[in-house]
Order: sequence, then C-alpha cells, then structure tokens
Amino acid sequence: MSLQISRYVRDAPGRIAKFGTGTLAAMLCIAVLAGGALLLLRAGPGKKNFVEYRMGEPDDAPIAIAAGADGSIWFTIDHADGIGRVRDGRIELLSTANRNIEPLGLAVAADGGAWYTDLAARAITHVSRDGEIARFVLDTPIARLGRLAIAPDGAAWFADLTGYGVTRLKDGVFTRHQIESARGGPYGVAVSADGAVWATLQNGNQLLRLTTDGTGKTFDLPRGGAVPTDVAAGRDGAVWFLQFRANRIGRFKDGQFSDVEVGQDNAGLSGIAVAPNDDVWFGMMRRASLGRLRNGRVAIFQLPRENARPFSVAVDRDGNVWYADISGFVGMLPARDAGAP
Repeated sequence: MSLQISRYVRDAPGRIAKFGTGTLAAMLCIAVLAGGALLLLRAGPGKKNFVEYRMGEPDDAPIAIAAGADGSIWFTIDHADGIGRVRDGRIELLSTANRNIEPLGLAVAADGGAWYTDLAARAITHVSRDGEIARFVLDTPIARLGRLAIAPDGAAWFADLTGYGVTRLKDGVFTRHQIESARGGPYGVAVSADGAVWATLQNGNQLLRLTTDGTGKTFDLPRGGAVPTDVAAGRDGAVWFLQFRANRIGRFKDGQFSDVEVGQDNAGLSGIAVAPNDDVWFGMMRRASLGRLRNGRVAIFQLPRENARPFSVAVDRDGNVWYADISGFVGMLPARDAGAP
C-alpha cells in the first residue's frame, strides 16, 4: 500500500496555490458545475415535488450518493475527473485529477470528508471537506470494486468483487477478509451500529456477516437465484437488502428472513437506504421511480422524467431522499413529500 497526497486550492483568479506534494497532482476546483442547472419540478395535484440538478456535461453519470452529517450530499460521477457535492443548494465539483471508472463505493466519514472506490488509480480515495485528496493504493490487481461503508470506528470497508473478499482500511492499513466460497465476490456493504459488517454475495445468494474481530458467517437466502445486491442496516438491528432477480426487498433480523415483493414486473432495483423514521428507500431503474417500504407496504414515487435511472439512494439528516440518476441528474424528494402516505 502506498499513500499519495496532494492539495490545490484557488488562491486568486487565474492563480493556483499549492500545499503539499505527491506523485499525482490533485487539484481542488470548487465551483458551480459548468453548464449545470437547478430544476425545481413542481407537482400537480396528487403528485410529489422534486428538486433536480442537471450535470454539466452530457456524459456525466452520477453513480453513488451519500449524505453527510453536516447536510452536504456527495456523489461520484462515472467517466468524470471529479467528485460532486451539493451544499446550500449548489453543486460543487471537486477535481480528482484522474478519470473515474465505475465508482460504485462512496460514504461520508465523521470528519465530513468522503471515501470512494477509485478504480482508475487502483486505490481507495479520501476527499476532505476542503478538497485535499489522499489515495491509499492497493497492492493487488483490481478489476472491479463494489460498494463502501464507514464503521463507527472510522474504518472504511469495501467490497472486492474480483478478489472475493471484503477489505478494511484503517489508519492507512488494509486488512483483507477472504471469502472461501468461489461462487462470487461481494457487492453491497453496510455496517450496523454494533460494528458488524454485512455484505451481499450475489452469485452465492447469501448474506455475509463479519464481526468486529473478523469472524465471518454466511446466511443462505431462502429464495434461490434472488441475486442480493445493495444492503443497508437499520437502527433496530435489521439488515435490509435488495433481491435483484426476485424483485423483492429482503429483511434479516434475529436469524430470520422475510421479504416484500415490489411488483410483478422486474423494476431493476438498485440502491437502498434506511431513513431516520425507519422507512426503507430504494431505486427502481426500469420504472424511473423511487420506492418506499413502510410497515410492509410499498409506495411508488414516479420521477419527473421517463428516462430517469436512479442507481443509488441516500436519506439525509432531515429526511430528504436523494438519488443519483445515471441519465445525468442528482435529485431530491423533500421530506414533506417523502413522508406523506
């Protein structure tokens, strides 16, 4: 593992001031996204209001999204050379000096900075609130990384699909937990309040639990071929997960599985988050919608555009529901509409 750190900030118009050194130049360029637009989409009777931010470049595809405790919303952008952030109603672009490739993993740490999977650099990268870039380079060849989560102790956990393992990054040290099953590597990662790490094994059709001492245990899903993907941990100890092929939202608690069917047609489930009020939110890419599971019942929230593809979701501290739409938007369903019956 090697660490590369660079920091650049705007010092004056037309001038760049440099702080620190590193083998990769990482420039912080915080500005309103060029060409971007804020769309206030007012609803008609019986419909919901949405706020959407259009990306500045036609090929920009928001992939992962995460909410910070300070109210900021972070998101990764596929095939872009930066990471995005929404603050005070404006989109900011923080340049990372290399082009992103499938940045599926993203989480916001307690310090207000974000961690994300940086496949192009073969690294896990931290972006501070001020835009300082720190890359922790893996010492193994990587073909694909999955989701990422932050534990209560500040460690970043991420899924290594091709390496068949879940890895912990803490204080600059990688600790790998290899999965014995060769049926498929992990994709989704979540950390519960007790520090246990949960991951989904897609081809294995299993949930994986790692305790704080690194002991692992797998749980076979009751539905064959369900293909679990994203996973989230609730405050009550329940673990929620998507079953992509089964088109269901699964729940695992106290050793028992249960699930709820989203609909007859495959909705293309992607992204899951648990709100402060324990509502479970998820994306429905094939229906251009968000879904909400409450008390065993699913409610559908149609997005404003028919070609919307909500790939990831997050719920902020105020209960607003955010989504990363790979068709080129970051959007938000306000809490007042998200909580409505």
